[in-house]
Amino acid sequence: VQLVESGGGLVQAGDSLRLSCAASEIIFGLKTMGWYRQPPGEQRELVATITTGVGSTNYADSVKGRFTISRDRAKNTMYLQMNSLKPEDTAVYYCNARGREFSAKFDYWGQGTQVTVSS
Repeated sequence: VQLVESGGGLVQAGDSLRLSCAASEIIFGLKTMGWYRQPPGEQRELVATITTGVGSTNYADSVKGRFTISRDRAKNTMYLQMNSLKPEDTAVYYCNARGREFSAKFDYWGQGTQVTVSS
């Protein structure tokens, strides 16, 4: 399974971006998908997650009210709509998919997409 992110770029504070994460195939046993980010010189941190069942979402406090995570099952794609971007949102954004198939857990990551927000 490959996860491919797209949609990153250089924007100004207050602008919006939509990130996409496309899975190369249907992921059997998938439980949760999410977005994580790694700011320069810092550790990777959770941005938002969405479950595959009822679609429950969870957000980091720093992005609540500004970012929205969603999935399109038919397209095997997850999105992150980012509004009112701030310079502190600058980071490499990673897509994640995790779950369990039979007795084996899996944890897939994309290669990351750079988001840079200028002040």
